Amino acid sequence: SWQIKFCVIYWRAMKYLGIDYGIKRVGLATSDPDGKVAFPLDVLSNDKRLILRIKQACASEKIESVVIGESKDFGGKNNSIMKDAKEFVKTLKKSLDLPIHWEPEFLTSAEAERLQGKHGMLDASAAAIILKSYLDKKKK
Repeated sequence: SWQIKFCVIYWRAMKYLGIDYGIKRVGLATSDPDGKVAFPLDVLSNDKRLILRIKQACASEKIESVVIGESKDFGGKNNSIMKDAKEFVKTLKKSLDLPIHWEPEFLTSAEAERLQGKHGMLDASAAAIILKSYLDKKKK
């Protein structure tokens, strides 16, 4: 007799927040609910309200995972901003009960400006590039 076996693969969609960390401004991007496409969301001032505003964005957007750009220099070493970015991530981990992932990024702000021209949401566009890079790798 023939036996047919079914294999069910359970895939759970997840919504992500992308972050382009900067000393003055922090760009935010979000994914679609399926975690496939990235959209610029907001640009925040890097001030004492930053963590609170990111928590609020995560709550309102129903974020389940965070991706932050890992900034390197031309030689592939951590650049000057990474020390501050690592401290920021430590504080963020204490405030958010969400997984946080690093995604290598290189000149994403310049890439966003090249694609779209200079505008007020440039850091959010850079965050979308970082997030899209992470999502594309995750798909493979």
